[in-house]
Amino acid sequence: MKISVFGLGYVGAVSCACLPELGHEVIGVDISPQKVGMINAGQSPVVEEGINELIEAAVKAGKLRATHDVAAAIAGSEVSLISVATPANANYTPNLSAVDAVIRSIGEAVRKKDTQHTIVIRSTVQPGTTEDRIKPILEEAAGRKIGDRLSLVFNPEFLREGSSVKDFHQPPQTVIGSLDEQGYAVMEKMYDGLPGIFVRTSCKVAESVKYLCNVFHAMKIVFANEAGSVLKSCGLDGREVMKIFCQDTQLNISPAYLRPGFAFGGSCLPKEVKGFFTLAREHDVPIPALSALLDSNEAHIDRAFSMIAKNGRKKVALFGLAFKPGTDDMRDSPLVVLAERLLGKGFDISIYDNFVKISRLLGKNKEFIEREIPHLDRLLGETPEAVLADAEVIVIGHADAAARQAIIAHAAGRRIVDLSGYADIRTAPAAEYEGICW
Repeated sequence: MKISVFGLGYVGAVSCACLPELGHEVIGVDISPQKVGMINAGQSPVVEEGINELIEAAVKAGKLRATHDVAAAIAGSEVSLISVATPANANYTPNLSAVDAVIRSIGEAVRKKDTQHTIVIRSTVQPGTTEDRIKPILEEAAGRKIGDRLSLVFNPEFLREGSSVKDFHQPPQTVIGSLDEQGYAVMEKMYDGLPGIFVRTSCKVAESVKYLCNVFHAMKIVFANEAGSVLKSCGLDGREVMKIFCQDTQLNISPAYLRPGFAFGGSCLPKEVKGFFTLAREHDVPIPALSALLDSNEAHIDRAFSMIAKNGRKKVALFGLAFKPGTDDMRDSPLVVLAERLLGKGFDISIYDNFVKISRLLGKNKEFIEREIPHLDRLLGETPEAVLADAEVIVIGHADAAARQAIIAHAAGRRIVDLSGYADIRTAPAAEYEGICW
């Protein structure tokens, strides 16, 4: 393929170095005469292991050159990668002035072409930017709509400085958001030969993935540093503990728990989190990020309450009271906290949890619920249908298949607030559905 790369900074330079290895011809484009000159001289404008050799080889093979002439680059390519800087504004939103200018210039050059051209945004932008901001600018400048010999794609990059060449050739996945089918096909062809899964999604999701990855990486660093500092105060080597911690790829380094839903609770997580806070305080180790865990969890319960209460005091059918399905353990259950809050605000609620039976409650579990909701027996329904009777709002903490079928059968004309994300509930006919994170 013939590819133009706009912006010869870090991401653009790596693309110029690595795309020729996949058999493509590349034109680098930048307003900096110095960067253009370096590429044409077979030199990298950025410092990165192995990149100079790749750029030198590509230039010698006639597969890479650079220019400042936008029109010539568009005329000589079928795909354009946009990798210009998006520095932060004062309020930390991305400054898109360079992206806007490049898109407008590319669009004006595309207007003079009759053949298909695909524009690929690689710069980090906020969710919705490609579709809501870049698309109108491009279509106006190009004089044609997306789908009319014109494709617009968002393709986030996950290149780490210091290992970017390796990262380019060994991606865990390639994420593509496109506004038309042609965009996906072009990107599959461009990345043909690379390992990892090829993910087709919307531009908004692809934009969000990029943001989320970097935020999560930052959170992992902070977690490791705060945890390591507390462990050091206890006379331990945080690196040794974390090495063992990371060997668990079933729960720790895995998709486990990384599923948006309701707040955490139960007899273990809240207790151990509080215990770790106490340990940190005893050793005078500040852990500001981890200390916010319980506040964040409480804010999520507040979010659920606000969703339920936004239309006033309606009769509520609450499905699920234990902290998770398959158990009757209600200790520190966020659903108990939610039920208490609703009762305290004067809501009429009925509760169904197939595993919670008053007669079977024992020990600490019984003590907890008698203290928190002393008249629970009056609120529990024997069947889903009994709880659903006259309910105006259906709140789903968790529900088994039979309960979900009953909810679907009685959903018409009622609001559903889903805290778990059951796919069958989402399609309940004639219901007003809302998920807590979707």
